[in-house]
Formats: sequence, structure tokens, C-alpha cells
Amino acid sequence: MIIIKSNQNIKEGVDLNYKIHYCCLSHVGKRRSINQDNFICNGKYMKGNNDSFVFPIIGCLTPNSSALLGVFDGMGGEEHGEIASLIASQCASKVSVGDNPTESLLQFCHDSNREICKYIDENDLFSMGTTAALLAFADKEIALCNIGDSKIFRFADRKLEQISVDHYSVAVYGHKPPLSQNLGIPETEMIIDPYVATGPYNDGDLYLICSDGLTDMVTANNISEILLKTEFSNAVNILLKNALENGGKDNITIILCRVEREKRKLFQRIVR
Repeated sequence: MIIIKSNQNIKEGVDLNYKIHYCCLSHVGKRRSINQDNFICNGKYMKGNNDSFVFPIIGCLTPNSSALLGVFDGMGGEEHGEIASLIASQCASKVSVGDNPTESLLQFCHDSNREICKYIDENDLFSMGTTAALLAFADKEIALCNIGDSKIFRFADRKLEQISVDHYSVAVYGHKPPLSQNLGIPETEMIIDPYVATGPYNDGDLYLICSDGLTDMVTANNISEILLKTEFSNAVNILLKNALENGGKDNITIILCRVEREKRKLFQRIVR
């Protein structure tokens, strides 16, 4: 606490702080027997398919709290993709964003990739893996990192823009292209190359992080329309409802966050 002496004049000023409001949910969808998705949201993640989270998870973070939000879409079917996404979530829960968020996120990718590969070897599995799409809110900027095809969008000025980069190989005509990158690739086979970027965040910006269970079922135009017309606190429910009504063919995980600038009064000391 600053103690202001009585022989000083006091001038009131304004300091600008930011809050990050978030809503998070995960749903098995209509055709899968288990949920292979996972997430990291204010340190929370699903520790198993029997977790009794009440969705949506709603909360608020500040950038200086090293806010980290992310989605993981496990792959492998019978080869336990849900374990790959769980390992990634566990690793993400230990990340400290620090002064260099992109370096922290890249280190997370390599660490979690190594842990997934270790699990594959120790349990004599053929393969399993997971995507990752992460946002870190640092003091002065936002950092994103993704590998695979889980997506990150920014909704600003009434426009929806994908700011992550999909990692796809060449597709067979009529089929969804396979991934060219994911977590769970042995270093002897290929060195993973996650996409990272940084940029400023602004008052009112919305960021959407999601697995392809949403984007395969709901078009970008429809997502944009929902974000434009729906209250923030209900938008994830409406997005999920649309994905299920359009088939719900895969697990669906959604994190929506909103940047809010708040004004905080401060007192400047003016010495005579």
C-alpha cells in the first residue's frame, strides 16, 4: 500500500487493466462412445471420462496471472486418443507462461510430445496422438500455439478470423485430409513444428478455441452470426446446440473468452 503524506496534493488518474472472461464446455457428441477431447482452463482439465464437471465452466482471469486456455483433440480410436489428450492437459497444467510465452508454449509441445511417445512405448501401442490449440494472455500481448487442426479464432469488429494454422497433408478426393502434425510423433520419425504467433489484445475481442467437432458441424458464417447475436455467457451453449443439431459426429470442445478493459482509479503524488 502507498501511504500519501498530508503535505502532498493528490491528483486522480486512470490506470487500464484487462480481464479475460471465459466459458468452457466439452461434450461427447451424438456418435462417439467416449470423449477423447480435453482442455486446459484456469488449471482445470478432465482427469477421466467420469469427471463430473458442470458445464459450462465460467470464470475470469487477469493477464498477469499467466492465463492459459487450450483445447486438445485426442486421436487414435481404439488406441486411446483420450489418454494422449489427457497427458497433454496434464502437461499444460504445469506450464508457467512467464516473460516469454511463445517459448513456454513451444516447450510445452515438445515436453508433452515426449510424454505421449513414452506412454506409447511403455504400453506397446501402435500410435496415438492429440492436437493442441493454446492461448496465453501475458501482460502486454497474447501468444497462440497450435499443432493439428483444432482451431483458434478471433472475433473483432464483427468479423471472424482464424488465427491458427491447420496442419494437413494431401487429401484423397472426397475425404478430410489427414494431419501432417500432432503431438505423439516420435522424434526419430519427425521433429514437430508447432505454429506460434503473438499480437496485442483489445477491449471487446472474443477468442474461440475449439476442436473440429464444432467446425466440422457449424460453418464459419454461422459461428460468426452466433457470436454477433448471442450474449457471451450463452454463446458456447448455442454453438454446442448447433453442432449437435447438425449431426454431432465427433466430440465437441469449446472455449470462448472475452477481453474486457477495466478502468481503475489511481492517485498520483505531486510534491510541492
